[in-house]
Amino acid sequence: MQVDGMIEGKICLEKNLMVSRKGRLKGEIQADKIVVNGLVEGTCRANVMEILENGVVSGTIYCDNLSIERGGKFLGTTHATEQEQVVALIPKEKAVNSKS
Repeated sequence: MQVDGMIEGKICLEKNLMVSRKGRLKGEIQADKIVVNGLVEGTCRANVMEILENGVVSGTIYCDNLSIERGGKFLGTTHATEQEQVVALIPKEKAVNSKS
């Protein structure tokens, strides 16, 4: 998905989000990869995030792979990607039987 205009709200994508030089996005963003060459304000969650030379990001980024090109600006905080942990509870009898 490419943003060339103004969007305010929540965006949740399974693939990539590109905010072009004329793009403005305010809100919460979740995508596999976020590339910013415009303006983003809010919370970003991604596996990969790139702030290009004309990009400005203000807010919080949850990402393990962040790059900022010369000229790109980031004002805010970064955190490691939040991993949801799923715990399966197995009855004791089944756990003992599966080990044998």
